[in-house]
Amino acid sequence: MKILVINGPNLGLLGRREPGLYGSRTLAEILQETRARAAELGVELDDFQSDVEGELVRRIGAAAGRYDGLILNPAAYTHTSVALRDALQAVAIPCVEVHLSNVAAREDFRRASYTAAACVGQIAGFGPDGYRLALEGLVRRIGTAEAGGRRAARDG
Repeated sequence: MKILVINGPNLGLLGRREPGLYGSRTLAEILQETRARAAELGVELDDFQSDVEGELVRRIGAAAGRYDGLILNPAAYTHTSVALRDALQAVAIPCVEVHLSNVAAREDFRRASYTAAACVGQIAGFGPDGYRLALEGLVRRIGTAEAGGRRAARDG
């Protein structure tokens, strides 16, 4: 199983960006922890971060046929990007949206997500643990879907 973690704008600044809100861990540290958990689960994990919306869209589009699942922290693009939502719908790869903070408890504009409806789930407010939770849930979801497909092929 192969999963791609995609991180949007300003997440490269984690560790120094509003540590009271986002914590003191860097994105590299969070990804290292997530990668370690992926290895325990027997999952190959790749990652990509960009502050540029078009690069994120391009990476999602390139994921088709290469990845079994996506973990996406669209950051500020959560609330503005129809392009990211369209890309997620086009590739039809199971995706979990992750947010370090509880976006529902923040400013009104952060409560709306353009991308969540194109995802199988959303995890918010658990800080860096959200990435691990997303990974575990996604692996379980993909594994269940694959097992169901094998059963259908066997029984059909």
